[in-house]
Amino acid sequence: MGNPWAGEVAIWLDGERRIAKLTLGALAELEAELKTGTLIELAERFESGRFSTRDVLSLIVAGLRGGGWQGTAADMQTAEIGGGPVAAARAAAELLARAFAIPEPR
Repeated sequence: MGNPWAGEVAIWLDGERRIAKLTLGALAELEAELKTGTLIELAERFESGRFSTRDVLSLIVAGLRGGGWQGTAADMQTAEIGGGPVAAARAAAELLARAFAIPEPR
């Protein structure tokens, strides 16, 4: 598990544990990738269950890159995400939620 206070989400990619997080740079990259709509609209799609596999892939790639990964969306075509598509969607939703969550006082 990544550090939720830092907005981190752990993702298993090709058998290796990676930390993903949506840094400001990763969010900017994500907005450019989506080309249409806003991050708020993306969050609303996840909240209502109307997200696409492209949404999930874009969030995972942006989060991994925010965590230091040097890959691209093209690299994900052959990558295996631990837990499959359901785990990928869950991780994408967690990334989005943690990026905009206000931490509660400890």
